[in-house]
Amino acid sequence: MDFSSFLTSLGTSFIIFIILMLLFAWLSRRPGNSVIYYPNRILKGMDPLEGGPSRTRNPFSWIREALSSTEQDIINISGLDTAVYFVFLGTVLAIFVLSGLLLLPVLLPIAATDNNIKGSKSDVSNNTFDELDMLSMGNVTEKSSRLWAFLIATYWVSLVTYYSLWKAYNHVSALRAAALMSPEVKSEQFAILVRDIPPPPSGETMKQHVDSYFKAIYPDTFYRSMIVTDNKMVNKIHEELEGYKKKLERAEAVFALSKETGGKPEGVRPTTKTGCMGLLGKKVDSIEYFNEKINELVSKLEAEQKLTLLEKHQSAAIVFFTSRVVAASAAQSLHAQMVNKWTVTDAPEPRQVIWTNLTMKFFMREIRQYIVYVIVALTILFYLIPIGLISAFTTLGNLKKLLPFLKPVLNIGAVRTVLEAYLPQIALIVFLAMLSKLLLFLSKAEGIPSLSHAIRAASGKYFYFTVLNVFIGVTIGNTLFNTFKDIENDPNSAVDILATSLPGSATFFLTYVALKFFIGYGLELSRIVPLIIFHVKKKYLCKTENEIKAAWAPGDLGYVSRIPSDMLVVTLVMCYSVIAPLIIPFGVIYFGLGWLVLRNQALKVYVPSFESYGRMWPHIHTRILASLLLYQVLMFGYFGVKKFVYAPILIPLPIITLIFAFVCRKKFYRAFSSTALEVAAGELKDHPNMEQIYRTYVPPSLSSEKVDDDHYEDAISRLGSFA
Repeated sequence: MDFSSFLTSLGTSFIIFIILMLLFAWLSRRPGNSVIYYPNRILKGMDPLEGGPSRTRNPFSWIREALSSTEQDIINISGLDTAVYFVFLGTVLAIFVLSGLLLLPVLLPIAATDNNIKGSKSDVSNNTFDELDMLSMGNVTEKSSRLWAFLIATYWVSLVTYYSLWKAYNHVSALRAAALMSPEVKSEQFAILVRDIPPPPSGETMKQHVDSYFKAIYPDTFYRSMIVTDNKMVNKIHEELEGYKKKLERAEAVFALSKETGGKPEGVRPTTKTGCMGLLGKKVDSIEYFNEKINELVSKLEAEQKLTLLEKHQSAAIVFFTSRVVAASAAQSLHAQMVNKWTVTDAPEPRQVIWTNLTMKFFMREIRQYIVYVIVALTILFYLIPIGLISAFTTLGNLKKLLPFLKPVLNIGAVRTVLEAYLPQIALIVFLAMLSKLLLFLSKAEGIPSLSHAIRAASGKYFYFTVLNVFIGVTIGNTLFNTFKDIENDPNSAVDILATSLPGSATFFLTYVALKFFIGYGLELSRIVPLIIFHVKKKYLCKTENEIKAAWAPGDLGYVSRIPSDMLVVTLVMCYSVIAPLIIPFGVIYFGLGWLVLRNQALKVYVPSFESYGRMWPHIHTRILASLLLYQVLMFGYFGVKKFVYAPILIPLPIITLIFAFVCRKKFYRAFSSTALEVAAGELKDHPNMEQIYRTYVPPSLSSEKVDDDHYEDAISRLGSFA
C-alpha cells in the first residue's frame, strides 16, 4: 500500500461517514422511520423525540444529545450493563488520550529525524509506504540512545493503564452496589438456583425433598421451591400452538384487508393446504382450520402441562426466600459436604434462564467445559491458517503473483488504489463476522445456566481468538508470505525478520481501525440495513401489527461480538502505541466516535435482553490487562531486536501487571461473583409479593391462564407445598 492508497482509504471512509450521518439526520425525521431510529423510546411509551430537538434539527444535533446525557440516563433507559460498557469505552479512551499526550509529541520527532530505514539495504516491509515507516520505531537505528525515549514511553503507557483501570474498577463497583441496593423488588434477588439435587428418599416427591431440606436450614425465610421439569414435549406443543395463533391472526388480517381492497364487501376468505408447510394436501378455509388446530392444541397442552408438573421432575430447582439478604447468603454458601450435591448459586433473571442446562450434572458440566476448550483451541488453530492466507493473498502484489491474468485490471490506477485501501480489511471483517454464533453455541453447550453468563464466556473465547488469529496471524502471515525465501535461505534470520516487520504491519491495522470507525459506526448510526429490511418486510410480508413489530424489533447491543471487536482494537493500538505512535489518534477516534454513536443508540435504539448488574466488567478488566501484558512482552522483544542493552529494565513491567491483576481480583472480584450482604440489606420500597416473584419463573409453556387457575395449582398442591 502506498501513501496515496492510505489517504484514499481515510478520505473515502470519512466521506462515506458524513454521507451516512446526513442520511441518518434526514431519515430519522420521517415519521414512518421512527420505529427504526427510536424503538427503545417507543417501547417505553415515550415520544420518539422526547427531550430532543424538533424534527427540523441539524445533522449534528445527535452529538449534543449524546454528550448532554448522564450515566444515570443510560442506567434508567438501557440498564447497568450498558452503563458499564460505556465505562469501558471511556476508560480506554482515557488511556489512549493520556498516552498520546506524551508519545505523539516526543516519539514522532525522535523517529522521524533518524535514518534507519533509508540506510537499510532491504526493507522487509515492502508492502508499506516509507512516509509512515519513517515515523515509527523501525526508523531508529540499533543501539541508539534515542531508544531511551521509547523505553520510558513503554512505562508511561503501562502506568496510565494501571491508573485508569483502578479508577474504573472502583467506579463500576459503586454502580453495581447502587443497583443491587435498589429499593425496587427484583425477582432474582429473592431466589437461588439449586442443581445436582440427590434422589429423594423413598415415599417423598422431589418437591417435598427440596422443601424439607431448605426449610430445615432456613426455617423462617424459606418460601417455596419450583422444581425444574423436563419441558421438551410441552415446549414443542406450546411453540406449535403459538405458531397457529400467529397464522390465525394473519389470516384474519388478510380477510379484513380483502373487504377493503378486494372489491367485495363480504371479502374473500383465505385458504390453506393441510399438508407440509401449507403447500400440499387438501385446501381448506384458513380461519376455520387454524381455530380447530388451536382448540385441539389447547386441550393437548393442558394435559401435557399437568403431566409435566406431576411426573417430569428433574434434579434442579429454583428456591425462593422472603428475604433478599438470606437469598444472597444462601447463594454463596456451601450446603453439602460433597461438591457434586446440592450445588447452589444465585438465580439468573427469569428472562435469561437456559432451562435445558439446569439439569446437567456436575461432572458432565466439567467434562463439557474441557471439551469445549479443546474445540475452541482447535478452532483458533485452524482459523489461523485462513486468516493468515487472507492477509497474505489480499495484498495487491500477492494477487498479481497468484492471479497473473488480473494484472491489466490491477494496474489501473483507480482500481489499484481502491483495492489496496479496502480489500484486506473488508475480507478480514467479513471472515470474523461468521464466528460469534459458533462460540455462543459452544458456550451454551458447557451447561451454563444463564444467557448473560454464556455471552460473557463466548465473548472471552472471541477475544482470545481475535488476538491470536488477527493480531498475530495477520502480522506473521503477511510477513512470512513476503519473506519466505529469505527465511528459507537463512533460517536464523526468522526472528529478526518477523520483529522488523512489526512497524510495517501497523499500516494494515491503521487502515483496519479507520475502516471500522468510519464505515462501521456510520452504518451503525444510519441503520440503513435494518431500515431497508423493515420496509421490505412491511410492504411485502407483514400483515399484522405483531408481524410489523417483530420486523422492527431492535435487539440489544450484541456484547458477544461487540466487546471482543473493541478489545481487538485495544490490543492493536496498545501494542503498536510505542512502535508506531501514529496509531494512537486512530484509537482515540475509534473509541471517541464509538462512545458518541453508541450512546445515541443506547438511549434511542437498543433494548437490553438481560441485566447482569455489571458482571461483565471483571472480564473486560482482565482482557485489557492481557492486552497490556502482550504489549509489554512485545516491547521487550522488539528492544532486543534493536540490540538495546538496557532492554532488561522492562522486565519488571509484566511482573507489575500480574501483581496488579492479582490485587484487583482480591479486592473487587468477590463482590461481582456474589452479592455483598450489606448491599442486599438495603431497604425495599414495597413488601415483596412472593407469589408474583414465584410466577415470574414459570416457563411460558407452563403458564397459560387455565393452567394457572386450575391444573397448575392442583399440581403444586399435590406436590406438597410448605408455603
